[in-house]
Amino acid sequence: MAAPFAAFADLCEALEATTKRNEKKHLIADFLQKLDPEEVVPTISFLIGKPFPESDERVLEIGGRTLWRLGESGQSTLLVEPLTILEVAKTFDAIARASGPGSRARKEGLVGGLLRRATPKEAKYLVRILTGEMRIGAVEGVVMEGISEASKADLTLVRRANMLLGNLGEVAGIALTQGVEGLKGVGLRLFNPVKPMLAEMSYDLREVFEEHGGRTAFEWKFDGARIQVHKRGDEVRTFSRRLSDVTKSLPDIVSLARREIRGEELLVEGEAVATGEGGKPLPFQDLMRRFRRVHDVEAMIREIPLRLYLFDILYLKGRLLIDQPYSMRWQVLEETVNPSLLAPRIVTTSMEETKEFLDAALKAGHEGLMAKALDSGYTPGIRGKRWFKIKPFETLDLVIIAADWGYGRRSGWLSNYHLAALDEDAGEFLSLGKTFKGLTDEEFEAMTSRLQALKVQEDDYTVYVKPTVVVEVAYNEIQRSPHYKSEFALRFARILRIRDDKGPRDVDTLERVRALYRKQFEAKARLRSGLT
Repeated sequence: MAAPFAAFADLCEALEATTKRNEKKHLIADFLQKLDPEEVVPTISFLIGKPFPESDERVLEIGGRTLWRLGESGQSTLLVEPLTILEVAKTFDAIARASGPGSRARKEGLVGGLLRRATPKEAKYLVRILTGEMRIGAVEGVVMEGISEASKADLTLVRRANMLLGNLGEVAGIALTQGVEGLKGVGLRLFNPVKPMLAEMSYDLREVFEEHGGRTAFEWKFDGARIQVHKRGDEVRTFSRRLSDVTKSLPDIVSLARREIRGEELLVEGEAVATGEGGKPLPFQDLMRRFRRVHDVEAMIREIPLRLYLFDILYLKGRLLIDQPYSMRWQVLEETVNPSLLAPRIVTTSMEETKEFLDAALKAGHEGLMAKALDSGYTPGIRGKRWFKIKPFETLDLVIIAADWGYGRRSGWLSNYHLAALDEDAGEFLSLGKTFKGLTDEEFEAMTSRLQALKVQEDDYTVYVKPTVVVEVAYNEIQRSPHYKSEFALRFARILRIRDDKGPRDVDTLERVRALYRKQFEAKARLRSGLT
């Protein structure tokens, strides 16, 4: 019997009602065990607030204002067949496929049809899926724990499969139908993007050397955008940090890969940097114009040329390399690509040599350094101390959840931005305060249009928006604040750049904010005098 969407809504309500991680895990596991195999993939996507799996290129293009208007029409008073999970999934697919003349009306008709058939509870969670704001505490980590419990498979196996497939629903399907052996058989698929390995932030070089046993590798941390390059023969495809296919936007990178990367079948990772006069990096916003452009790309290539720096290789000629140590992967990378494509790098035990290398990166216009333990495997999607980011000042990646109308010179612009971190336990974004600093007039104007298109609610002073736009924010200090549910506020916050390469689930967590708050008391003297 097809699983009713009402049962899914009941699950969401139960998850929202508890803050206990173990209870959430048990609820998810119990629900998954009752599903037919074809219902698992959409259920997992819906739980984490997505109509489609993470690496799926389909988009719905339904804004908050449209949902608000369609929701106002209310539910049908006629007797109708109850919605099922599969019906909702098929309708989302139909919405995404609607294109051409009249597609807007068709999309709205399909959404309206779902909402009219839904009960109030079902409609509540349908809208949350459509806006990407589930707020039920079913973050990816909790869902993976539920899959592990439901399938009796080790959580490490579930995590690894998710890293390689980038589709947690598919992982759940394999786990529930094929068990441990099925998960063990999951490998890397060329032209299927892999979740990138993440790094911890550090401001103390002593900490880095200590964690890495006194000797480590340092690479420049570029002011660019992270990409994966997949190659089989002459076929080359590139993927962004968010697992989006950006091949059409980066034909110059594709041509470079064909010429300068040897090997018939491989996956390498690196950074694309927009370059200007003297090879200095252009502003990040200029780089993002390249990633968004799919028409008249040749003109954009001339205006914003890219340079590719490679720093890792994950797959070569049928061999998955992510479990090999970083030192070995680098050696393979050196043997596989033109030396001009390699990221600047040193391996050292010297604090002074590292400081000089950091100065060189900063003078070249880049952000700082990456420190990588020589024996570190590649663990996609996981943040840890095997890799460190080293910057001369603290930053957070935060999402804009609202904006106030400006006044004076900024009159007519949404220019005071409410910044939020992700509370993973509650599954919601919590404010850390506001800032109007950092953007140019042109960026204020563009951001105003962008946020108005994401509007979900408005009063006389503030426009509340779907949490979609991610910004990198520098600040002087984290302070305790009774004014915000997060209990923290940023002092002297300023936007450094708009991170179009990141999505709302990539932002920093409230737990990290708490950790930074505690750490700043031991680090303040070092931060004032520079890195030690």
